[in-house]
Amino acid sequence: MARPGSGVLVSVNGLGYPPQNLARVVVWEWLNEHGRWRPYSAAVCHHIENVLKGDVRGTVVLGQVDAQLAPYIIDLQSMHQFRQDTGTMRPVHRNFYEPSSAPGKGVVWEWENDNGSWTPYDMEICVTIQNAYEKQHPWLDLTSLGFGYLIDFNSMAQTNRQSQRKRRLRRRMDLAYPLIMGSIPKSQSWPMGASSGQPCSCQQCILVNSTRAASNAILASQRRKLHGGGAGGAAGGAGTMAAVRQSNTFPGTSLWSPSSTSSSVAGGKNNNISVGGGQAKAEQVQSLLSTANFPCSPVMPSLPSAHHGHHHALTINGQNNLNRPGTQRIAMGAARGSIPPGVPALPVKNLTGSGPVHPALAGMTGILMCAAGLPVCLTRAPKPILHPPPINKSDMKPVPGVNGNRRKTKKKHLRRGKNPEDVVRRYTEKIKVAPDEDCTICMERLVMSSGYEGVLQHKGIKPELVGKLGKCGHMYHLLCLVAMYNNGNKDGSLQCPTCKAIYGEKTGTQPPGKMEYHVIPHCLPGYPESKTIRIVYDIPAGLQTTEHPNPGKRFSARGFPRHCYLPDHDKGRKVLKLLIMAWDRRLIFTIGTSSTTGESDTVVWNEVHHKTEFGSNLTGHGYPDPKYLDNVLTELSAQGVGEDNLKD
Repeated sequence: MARPGSGVLVSVNGLGYPPQNLARVVVWEWLNEHGRWRPYSAAVCHHIENVLKGDVRGTVVLGQVDAQLAPYIIDLQSMHQFRQDTGTMRPVHRNFYEPSSAPGKGVVWEWENDNGSWTPYDMEICVTIQNAYEKQHPWLDLTSLGFGYLIDFNSMAQTNRQSQRKRRLRRRMDLAYPLIMGSIPKSQSWPMGASSGQPCSCQQCILVNSTRAASNAILASQRRKLHGGGAGGAAGGAGTMAAVRQSNTFPGTSLWSPSSTSSSVAGGKNNNISVGGGQAKAEQVQSLLSTANFPCSPVMPSLPSAHHGHHHALTINGQNNLNRPGTQRIAMGAARGSIPPGVPALPVKNLTGSGPVHPALAGMTGILMCAAGLPVCLTRAPKPILHPPPINKSDMKPVPGVNGNRRKTKKKHLRRGKNPEDVVRRYTEKIKVAPDEDCTICMERLVMSSGYEGVLQHKGIKPELVGKLGKCGHMYHLLCLVAMYNNGNKDGSLQCPTCKAIYGEKTGTQPPGKMEYHVIPHCLPGYPESKTIRIVYDIPAGLQTTEHPNPGKRFSARGFPRHCYLPDHDKGRKVLKLLIMAWDRRLIFTIGTSSTTGESDTVVWNEVHHKTEFGSNLTGHGYPDPKYLDNVLTELSAQGVGEDNLKD
């Protein structure tokens, strides 16, 4: 797969390797929930490469190099990142870039988020921005990379092409990413201690090692079931020896000692599991897990003793099964089949974090119990409640104080363009003596001519004329305001690029569709005394027009009709009235790139959040959320739809 200015990536067994004798910069990346590959920092990548040189199937503890990444480990064999406190797994991969590119020079490009902190761009975008910066381009359009943003190097700002919202960006120097030549040496061994020959004894490494051993035990249990090795032992008959070779990636101590009789499982006097080079008693495993650095750690249950049977010595296989979703389920089925009546199933609950047991510890406890042959009851993650129970049409009532129950937007409702000069003159007044400060649109001094001189020509507006906006008082070249208006929706309104004050009635680029609203006889979580206002948006797919990113090209409309919910009380009805006004002004949706799927040319939300989850708040788009109504009022006000627009 080729990347712009980044070299070529070659994949071998999940790891990318550059051609022999060719220098490349290595960047490790993880896949986020939006399908975007996000880079690790240079320091983390150096750490991963160091571990990789020692063992290509080892495990990387990210907290050893970055304290903020303490919950995360990377399993190099399966190429997944594992979060220990939640159990979340994400794919990782290894990319290569030219030594002269941004990561090779230690250059990081970042944008300012809503919290005032800085977020690095994806590495592909960072490389592209750096290339344009080095070639002294005044601006860069990221549309070709699937992002509707314009980068202005003069003002060091990123502008959303749809909403015209600007964010600051910056370029900073950091540690250069690791540089390699040719292929990486093959696996040697799991990284050992400095001189003792023992694995690292820090809490994270102990947790990693025990998790790896337990997951390997699952595979051994699965193989016993598939090959019939454990059937006799389960019934109390002749013992079977199931010997599987030792793990290549974990030479740690054993979880259960063959000499231990207190950990016998029903069906055999010694159903022992030996992992790697040493031995440890079940009590040691209990102590190991109970002393792990978790907020609340339950003690491992003692295993019931048996009265008859034979030995079942089992050595752990080298496969790492931590990231195989079906393994635990198969092992649980095998374990249940091998337990005689009378042995209780031990539940391991609270995997969703709703109870006192830490989710990751509960999960690992279940893995260990499966490996020991005990039945385990795992609770499933709850599903969001998106819709209310079925409702008869006769139960849907009009919203009190709101006229009608639907709105439609058709092509005939679309706004008409207005003369740019007339719009600018309407909201500004001329300044005879311009102050000696910058025009934040063209970044030229106001006492000088506009930076758009020669680019735009308007008979009535000279390049040296300066105007002041009426409400906020910010000053710009009049020609710059004309250029800004021509680059926007041309709907007869202006928005101050400095303070975002809106002049006139702002409208958007929402495609045609319909909006319905009514009251249903159910209450939302957090509002037990109120019924619910349901809003239904429906927009069909169609063709983009001249106001959209790609005129003449089809746009998709995924997930319609979309159902949204508000509490039916005074404040909820006020929000509904403003949402109706925003719909009429075509501000609820726009056409752009989905932040969830990455799909371009599709209908997306336009910076006004809605609650689409009816009976839960698992996704963050539901109730209870005591601040939501105030937040959405603020968002609507930022679009020029404020409470002062409502008629008494």
